[in-house]
Order: sequence, then C-alpha cells, then structure tokens
Amino acid sequence: MEMELITTYICKDFDIGIHNNMFGGKLMSLIDDAAGSFASQICDSPNMVTIKVDELVFKKAVKSGAILKVYGKVLRFGNSSIELYMEIRKHNVYTGNQDLVTHTNMTFVRIDEEGKSLPIADYVKKRHALRMEKYGKALLLPTEEGFSAE
Repeated sequence: MEMELITTYICKDFDIGIHNNMFGGKLMSLIDDAAGSFASQICDSPNMVTIKVDELVFKKAVKSGAILKVYGKVLRFGNSSIELYMEIRKHNVYTGNQDLVTHTNMTFVRIDEEGKSLPIADYVKKRHALRMEKYGKALLLPTEEGFSAE
C-alpha cells in the first residue's frame, strides 16, 4: 500500500534547540497534527482524537531550513477507531532523496461532542477499501471531472 503525502513543513530557527537540532517535541506535534487531519479526512469526521502513539525513535537530526514531508497510510479500522502508520522524511531538494527522520503507528477514535466514542461509518470503510483496490490510495483529489488519485 502506497504512502500518501499529507503535509510538508520547513524547519525554522525557532524550532531548533540548544544542540542545533529540531526539538523532538516539535516533531511529535507535527506528526500528531498530520495524522489527526488524515484520520479526519478518511473518516469524514472532524472529531477524531489521538488515543495511542507507539514508539517514536528519532533516526536523523533535522537542521534549520530542512524540508520535512509527512506521509501516512491506513493500517486498519476498528469499530470507532482507525490505526495509521506515519513517517516524517527529510527531503533533499537537489537530489529528491528522502531520509527517514521518524515513524510510528498511531490510533485515533471518533468521538461525539461529549467525548464518547462513535462508530466509524461502514461506508467509510467500504470507500477506503474500494479506493485502495482501484488507486492504491485512500484519498482522491478533486478535479473538474470528479476525483482523481493523482
């Protein structure tokens, strides 16, 4: 299953700690924000909350000016939850190469206004399966003719 680009981010001077590397907490926030928005898009719900983040290991240092790309893919659906695999990669604009900075599995739950879990609709799960079968991607981009996987 192909990873989907969710967002990009340029590391700025204020993201840097005393060792001249991006704060780990900033990377955690970036991956959580991206995963949350990805879960919301897939599940057609703005009410998705993080309930679990597996281990995050920082494999590469990130310096000011680095371009980061956040990718994700759906691993599985539960009744009210979705599990995602997420990666942050450092992108080299000169070569196009990308180095893995960190990765993790994350679980989100759909909730109502009072914070109680709600089931993820069956049509969401079926739509996801059909898109993966046809395009290898969970999200489709709007075009003038409808939607496209490109």
